[in-house]
Order: sequence, then structure tokens, then C-alpha cells
Amino acid sequence: MSDSNIVIIDYGMGNVGSIQNMLKHVGFSSIISSKENDITSAKKLIIAGVGAFDAGITNFKPLLPLVERKVLKEETPILGICLGMQLFSESSEEGVLPGFGWIKCQTVRFRFDSDTKLRVPHMGWNTVNISKKESKLLSGLPTDSRFYFVHSFYYHNVPEQDVLATTTHGIDFVSAVEKENIYGVQFHPEKSHKFGMKLLQNFAELT
Repeated sequence: MSDSNIVIIDYGMGNVGSIQNMLKHVGFSSIISSKENDITSAKKLIIAGVGAFDAGITNFKPLLPLVERKVLKEETPILGICLGMQLFSESSEEGVLPGFGWIKCQTVRFRFDSDTKLRVPHMGWNTVNISKKESKLLSGLPTDSRFYFVHSFYYHNVPEQDVLATTTHGIDFVSAVEKENIYGVQFHPEKSHKFGMKLLQNFAELT
């Protein structure tokens, strides 16, 4: 098993055990931790999350200065999953607290007319259309890979250069971003079988 020194940050939200199990399945060890020493020595970080935006921001606040130093100054690769990705934005319609602001965009709610029959939350398997063919995170994945989604909110006004992939649910929305060492996916790779395994393997192998 590879020793990749991956830390899945434990801030009290998200199915962190499932992500750790998927990483183990593809041959990479990881730890689930909120300890300063573990985060300081990490070579890669993952922020998962299931739940409300403000609760995520509040829970994460004690760790943010340390994680920002790792990500913004030391350029440690980080992967945000679902709510974890939404925390990277400037704000969310789900709450009133500011986000990290790492991705210059807003998180907004899906809004559809009642006659469209489109459901919110967007739940189930959907195609992810890769925009950046050279991305190491999505290397080796087909351009129309399918991933599992569960979300009511999505990124709005994302800078074009940060868009990694898009998905259609009534509208085309950004389902993955990449900004230097910052990666985010709106879907759940830990629930996405072979496609999710490949994505997590790619992240673990980033140099």
C-alpha cells in the first residue's frame, strides 16, 4: 500500500469513512484527523461534507487558518467533495456566512418551474463532461464519465479558467473545478464505483 500521507479533514460533517475505504481499495492509505500535526505534515488534503453550508463553515472555522496556510502558501493539493467544494466559494444562498473565497463564485440553489418535472435535490447518476482534457485529476477518465450526485446547490459565475467539468440537470452547471492545487467535485466519487475509484487514485498520485 502506498504511503501518500493523505489527510481527510475531520470537521464533524461528511461520510469520511467511505472516502477512506475507497482510497484503501485503490491502494492508498489515509487518516481522518483534525489534529494540527497531522494537517501540517499532510501532502494532500480532502474536505468532504454532507449538510448545510453555514454549519460546515462554522465547524471548519477553527481549522481554516492552518488549512489556508497549507493550501494557499504551501500549495498542498486539496480536494473538496460536495459540500466541501461549496465551502470553497465566496458565498451560498443556503446560508449567510462567507465561504473560503478560494474559487471566485457563488453557490446558488436549483430553481425550476413546477411543470419541468425536474427534481431538487439533483440525485442519482449523471454524466460529467470534462472541459480540461489535460487535467491530472480526471486523467484516464472518458469524457462522458458518470458520477453519483446528491445536491440542491451548485456553483454560479465560475471563472472559465477554473471550470474542470460540467453536468446537465435542467441547466448546464459546473460539476468540477481546478484552480492550481485546488480541486473540487460536486459529485461523490466515493459512491461512483470505477469512475470514482479512478478519480481518487488520480488525486492520490498527484505530485
